[in-house]
Amino acid sequence: MSFKNNKRIAKNTLMLYFRQIITLLVSLYTVRIVLNVLGVEDYGIYNVIGGVVALLSFLNGSMASATQRFFSFALGEKNPEKLKKIFSSNCLIYGVIALVALVLLETFGLWFVNEFLQVPAERYLSARWTFHFSVFAFVSTIISTPFIAIIIAHEDMQFYAYMSIVESTLKLGIAFLLVCLPWDKLELYGLLFFAVSFINTLLYVSICVKKYAECQFRAFHWDKKLLREILDFTGWTLFGQLSTVFRKQAITILLNQMFNPATVAARAIATNVTSRITMFSTSFNVGLYPPIIKSYANGENKEMFSLIFNGSKITFSLMWIFALPLFIEMETILQIWLNKPPADAVLFTRLALVEVLLFSLSLPIATAARAPGKMKSYELVLGSVQIAIFVAAWIVLKLGSAAYSVYIVAIIANLVMFVFRLVIVRSLIGIPLRKFLYQVLFPVSLISLISGAASIAVSSLLPKGLFFTLMIILTSITFTSITIYYIALNKTSRNKVNEVVAHQIRKRLIGRFA
Repeated sequence: MSFKNNKRIAKNTLMLYFRQIITLLVSLYTVRIVLNVLGVEDYGIYNVIGGVVALLSFLNGSMASATQRFFSFALGEKNPEKLKKIFSSNCLIYGVIALVALVLLETFGLWFVNEFLQVPAERYLSARWTFHFSVFAFVSTIISTPFIAIIIAHEDMQFYAYMSIVESTLKLGIAFLLVCLPWDKLELYGLLFFAVSFINTLLYVSICVKKYAECQFRAFHWDKKLLREILDFTGWTLFGQLSTVFRKQAITILLNQMFNPATVAARAIATNVTSRITMFSTSFNVGLYPPIIKSYANGENKEMFSLIFNGSKITFSLMWIFALPLFIEMETILQIWLNKPPADAVLFTRLALVEVLLFSLSLPIATAARAPGKMKSYELVLGSVQIAIFVAAWIVLKLGSAAYSVYIVAIIANLVMFVFRLVIVRSLIGIPLRKFLYQVLFPVSLISLISGAASIAVSSLLPKGLFFTLMIILTSITFTSITIYYIALNKTSRNKVNEVVAHQIRKRLIGRFA
């Protein structure tokens, strides 16, 4: 990667990591309070209702990737007029999506909640009110999506980080209000969550309008050809997002139908933990997305391949640092965090970690697949596998398998999808597979083997207890960091890291003794 790209990506990653550490700490504390106040049953009800609403998130998700791709491409081409047209087109599309989502959820979605969800009779009224609040929060999120995409395309990660911290602080306020206010806690949680979503959307819209020239409502920049191009890209992305959402949320509903709210709560805990860990890698990829698209737009294939290879390797490494100690000490960590975690939470979370680790390797590859704008083969093949995950999960559960079997199915499917992604992306952008295997898969396998074996050995030698858990976590992070430093980074990268660390040490020492 060029020095300019390296410097910009490093700066953006640091800002996103600062954001993620704050939001992670706030989120962990918030989930603990919410689970204790709502109880396992209501927490499970809220998450299965959220799953019904999220079934339509494929509408928003497909447009989000399209918006980021087209904004980044136009910025790479240095075409401000095209940026205005893209903004106008997206405002129109997102307005339609928000309206369609509201109508579908308040008709078919509400019917599904009333007729099919397994909710205790005395909680049905509260569940319905919670559903309405969740729908309004979802619609608000749809409206904010193009503005977030604009921020990411401009690589303005400092602003994005600050906005995320504001959102996390507001969600922490929800937890405290939930304890204090005298109202049905499930309904109150839904109402407060909608309020936070609404405030967050207002902030994104108002600040983006002030900050970026293309975000203006004074004139509508119509371009029929561009609109058709965006919709064409979105069409196949829509199928891919639909299959992803269908697989994830439909399995949550499937568990609700075949087991009980406690099992859904355990899945919600696993999802919450893995989503927080995944954010460390997705934060890096948020900063990586625009340079990959811009490199393709400028015809800089060598630079693009370098971004993909290093991005895949670093993405996995950043997740592995946190995932390994969590996996080893999951039982103790969940007990400390939640006091009384749901029965299946430990096993679910460990299996979910394996699933997201496999997926993390594919994040830069998925970005590269969107660069040419030809999404048909990519989304059709991978979307079909996603749907097959749900079908396979339904079959194994019908045959009497335990609830955790849905994760085994997902892990196997993620291995299959990883291979498919590589093959399809090679046909789209000509990515050299042999180099990917040598520069990415071999190093990350070696990192996993060495740091994993060392951490497990230390864990087996130490007794149980909070102090020893902390020792194991610190030891695991140390082992992993050392192996990443020597295996994932080449000599040039290590020298740059050494220079940055030495510079910071000198700067602090001079500042202290000056």
